[in-house]
Amino acid sequence: MSQNTNKIMAWIDDRLPVTQTYEKHMSKYYAPKNFNFWYFFGVLSMLMLVNQILTGIWLTMQFTPSAEAAFASVEYIMRDVEWGWLIRYMHSTGATFFFVAVYLHMMRAILYGSYQKPRELIWIFGMLIYLALMAEAFMGYVLPWGQMSYWGAQVIISLFSVMPYGDLLTEWIRGDFLISGATLNRFFALHVVAVPLVIVALVVMHLLALHEVGSNNPDGVDIKKHKDENGKPLDGIPFHPYYTVHDLVGIVVFLMVFCTVLFFFPEGNGFMLEYANFEPANGLKTPEHIAPVWYFGAFYAILRAVPDKLLGVIAMGAAIAVLFVLPWLDRSPVRSWRYKGIVSRIYIVIFGFNFALLTWLGTQPATELLTLIAQIASVIYFGYFAFLPLAPKFEKTKPVPERVTGGH
Repeated sequence: MSQNTNKIMAWIDDRLPVTQTYEKHMSKYYAPKNFNFWYFFGVLSMLMLVNQILTGIWLTMQFTPSAEAAFASVEYIMRDVEWGWLIRYMHSTGATFFFVAVYLHMMRAILYGSYQKPRELIWIFGMLIYLALMAEAFMGYVLPWGQMSYWGAQVIISLFSVMPYGDLLTEWIRGDFLISGATLNRFFALHVVAVPLVIVALVVMHLLALHEVGSNNPDGVDIKKHKDENGKPLDGIPFHPYYTVHDLVGIVVFLMVFCTVLFFFPEGNGFMLEYANFEPANGLKTPEHIAPVWYFGAFYAILRAVPDKLLGVIAMGAAIAVLFVLPWLDRSPVRSWRYKGIVSRIYIVIFGFNFALLTWLGTQPATELLTLIAQIASVIYFGYFAFLPLAPKFEKTKPVPERVTGGH
């Protein structure tokens, strides 16, 4: 029987463990007390997920998923539906900010070794969320049925043609012999129903796995080693109310930046909403420069850096696949970059800037010079993962403290 003094909650708790779940994941979940700026991006990613789901529901009410009416329905939302322009821009700008938060969240995991034992499964679930997000973003990008939507889909779907039975596979994905209303309709179904369900399920698994083994921290120290007489970690504080209030600061600042972009630069000078996408899809007129949205830029740059199409697709796939095995490539005896050797620390910084460079290169026309830079950047990208298992053999690490440093 429930110990809750509130009769209504006691009645509910006897039938559904609401209080127990709340305590396990919030008020009695002990998180390290030295979380820093980098730890905002997990909750900010969840905030953007909620934004995308809610704005997506409202857009679905007015959107018509057909080749004849899709573009016109987006124009109708923007011009005639009350506050439709705001909902549409919240969704399109939200996609950019979602990926910004996710990429910074992943970078934090790399900085502090949050994928190392015993947190491998958390990282795997996170990578599966990332894959699902890329699929979700790509299919959502096709829905406005503008020029870049149409030709972007043409380029990405054509990549499957290099695989065994490629022609059959591309035809199956399109649902037709060419990109058509059938493609748009199935992408709409996947974007609105199937993939969001998968993402939400994976986010739940990600959080359950995290709360089972506990959060990492900037020192990479296990806070469960040092507990008081009541079994509470000496270096931990309850997630609620401490971090729920603490995270509100990050949320407010993030939303201020989000709203500034939303109201003043919603197209991002063609970076978030390309100018070609304000023209209806035309299969007979190719845009001058076909490029993916910025958040696919890094992998598209790696694809283009390889002259052979098949090898390019393999390189792009490998660039994503190698992230899945990161927990087993990093054999460093310490988690956090604070205590790794000097070469490792420099390479982590280079890796972060190199990924940003690849992202930019993927959005630019493929000139001879930029292709050469992309090839060098691709080597640096893969070089990082090749370097990780070798680093402990020649690099001395700093001593890791017994207890966390800094904090509240």
